[in-house]
Amino acid sequence: MANGNELWNKVVTLALQTPGVKVYRDDFLRKQLNIYSTDAQMSAILEKGPIGIVPIEVLDKIAGECINFHTRIATTSSTALGMPGGLVIFATLPGDLAQYYYHVFVVAQKLAYIYGYPDLCDENGNFTEDSIQMLTVFVGIMSGVAAAQKVIQEIAEQVQKEILRRLPRYALTKTFLYPLVKQVAKWIGVSITKQSFARGISKIVPFVGGAVSGGLTYITFKPQSKKLQKVLKEKMLLAYESKKSESYDNAEEVTNG
Repeated sequence: MANGNELWNKVVTLALQTPGVKVYRDDFLRKQLNIYSTDAQMSAILEKGPIGIVPIEVLDKIAGECINFHTRIATTSSTALGMPGGLVIFATLPGDLAQYYYHVFVVAQKLAYIYGYPDLCDENGNFTEDSIQMLTVFVGIMSGVAAAQKVIQEIAEQVQKEILRRLPRYALTKTFLYPLVKQVAKWIGVSITKQSFARGISKIVPFVGGAVSGGLTYITFKPQSKKLQKVLKEKMLLAYESKKSESYDNAEEVTNG
């Protein structure tokens, strides 16, 4: 168990050191949604998120394009890193996992921003401890960890309730959700150990190992990304509709009163 956690921490550290791993929320949303919105709408999108402003069909289309793009790049990179084979796997395996989770982290940030989740970076554009915990939760959702969905549901409700634009304001590590996040991290630690073994075995035979490694990435990355998209979308839409219904009820009470 400890070795699994150590491997996960190592992979996270390597992945987060990779240039380009940070997705700057406002820049990304402007680039993706500029043609679908007016200046006034874009200001509202940056403040409140795209849900309720941009048609959900448009958001789904953009999310699908992001998933397809990173699936192709992650598969190509994994294939290349799997080519050496033999004893070289001990040098390439950490890099293979790091590049895989680099793409996982990037696509997760993009999907989160598309569906209205807050900026994972602080005011200086840096990842924080809360950022790492949120990325862990995203990976947990992709891996089917039930506890991760509970965390996302709570965050979606909090985002809609307080219109949170930046994650650090939520202080994830200081809430009752933190033990759930630790459970998710613990599960991933075990899962990634098994994953690394499978990838290591696939690389023993030179060249053939590259195809197998790339194939493993292809059949896991896209379905897991789609799973994350589904959960992020459903939880945020649910929270948005709940808030809208609550606002309507309050307005009715004021009118009747």
